Amino acid sequence: MGKKEEAVSVKGEQGLIVSHFGVAVEVLFLGGERRMVRVKRNSGHVVGDRVRVAGEVLERLPRRTELRRRDARGGIHLVAANLDVLGIVVAPGAPSGFLDRAIVAARAAGLLPFIVLNKCDLPEGRSLSAALCGIYGEMLHFFALSAVTGEGLEPLRAFLHEGHRGVFVGTTGVGKSSLLNALCPDINLKVGELSGQTWAGKHTTTVSSLHALPTGGELVDTPGFRDFGLVDISSPELVAHFPGFEALETNACRFGNCRHRQEPGCSVREQVDTGGITSERYQTYLNLLTEVEAMEDDAQRRLWKK
Repeated sequence: MGKKEEAVSVKGEQGLIVSHFGVAVEVLFLGGERRMVRVKRNSGHVVGDRVRVAGEVLERLPRRTELRRRDARGGIHLVAANLDVLGIVVAPGAPSGFLDRAIVAARAAGLLPFIVLNKCDLPEGRSLSAALCGIYGEMLHFFALSAVTGEGLEPLRAFLHEGHRGVFVGTTGVGKSSLLNALCPDINLKVGELSGQTWAGKHTTTVSSLHALPTGGELVDTPGFRDFGLVDISSPELVAHFPGFEALETNACRFGNCRHRQEPGCSVREQVDTGGITSERYQTYLNLLTEVEAMEDDAQRRLWKK
């Protein structure tokens, strides 16, 4: 998933981009110093990038992972770099299909996905928790909690305390901002302090920041992050990463490139027929497969037109 890095080498101090303002980034250096460094707008630098800085010259070091997303209009955005986990926040009333799409995108990007069910204190939250835990509980880390009451927050804090650096994704209304504030109460304070700066260009750009949690671990705050479409996911990647098909590796399909439609010797179809995989889960997979195949076809047509 990584891109080719710049060949120019800069001699200077190493640091980490912890905030991005569009025309400048805040770098946290190894010694603990923080300093603003100007960058070109759309420079490609993101929060989480490891960099080497000499004066006003900034060199990006190779990335371990990248998280990208496709918005509702088809635009592709790089969200953050060098993450290792992706927290997928859901709540009662959230649109269906988002959860599986985000799990596949995380795994394809080399990230460990985990599920956060917010608003578990509501009656519908408890029933949704039982349903989701029945589907995903044995595959992924699953946390049912309430960002408002604090119920269930400690297990999530303990998980992040293991040293994870991650970001939360979720559709509008699931309480992602409330969850961030509950885990890291100084997020609003830090953004407010930085907003007081008067250097040019900052006010036109949403601030993305990396925050160290009081109990350990780090979270990237990306205000305005609403849509999360699949980016550069191939059909084979979907087959490999769709949640619920992992256990079938020991009973592989007859054909290595099986897409689990009507191919002979398909272990997924056999599991659907015998009840090992529910028809609802299988239909969800087919819907995503159709979406990915459509994106592949569109990409191929664009190549033909060149």
